[in-house]
Amino acid sequence: MVTCLQVREVAVPPEELSDFELIDHFLAGERAAFDTLVQKYQHDVYRLAYRITLSVDDAQDLAQETFLQAYRALKGFHRRSSFYTWLYRIAVHLCLNYRKRSSRMELVPEMPEAPRDSAQPLRDLLAAEQQHALTQAIATLPPQQRAALTLRVHQSLSYREIGAALQCSEGAARANVFHALQKLRVQLAGFGEDG
Repeated sequence: MVTCLQVREVAVPPEELSDFELIDHFLAGERAAFDTLVQKYQHDVYRLAYRITLSVDDAQDLAQETFLQAYRALKGFHRRSSFYTWLYRIAVHLCLNYRKRSSRMELVPEMPEAPRDSAQPLRDLLAAEQQHALTQAIATLPPQQRAALTLRVHQSLSYREIGAALQCSEGAARANVFHALQKLRVQLAGFGEDG
């Protein structure tokens, strides 16, 4: 007697699937799989765009455009890098092109609000001033250096991943981060000292 076992397919929640599995589902016609990718990376892409443009509105627009371009190009994604590296490459490319086209690139970050109801208002004010000085110094970096620094410090990408995202060698990515940090050290030398 032969019995036939029916294998019941267990549905895996979309957030537990790998990026490549989500891409496979999307390419098979499940549009919700792309929504899961957007939810997974939208905050990171927005932060990356904001750190390059220093504009909330521009960062929102560029993040949206990043996902739109990714949606259109996903069939051509060859999986030679991770999905997020590929996505960051799109975002960085859009941000750098935006900066080149924009005529209002005098970046002046807003001064943070004064701390409210703090137990240590003087310390909080100094921390806010330090953050503002750092943000202003970063705004003066060349776009490629700012992008490399952002990917390294805020996105925790390896130099290899940064190179892939910026379409340069790993050594060039390392050099961009190094030079960015050197320039920041020079610009911020003496910050907070009296006189």
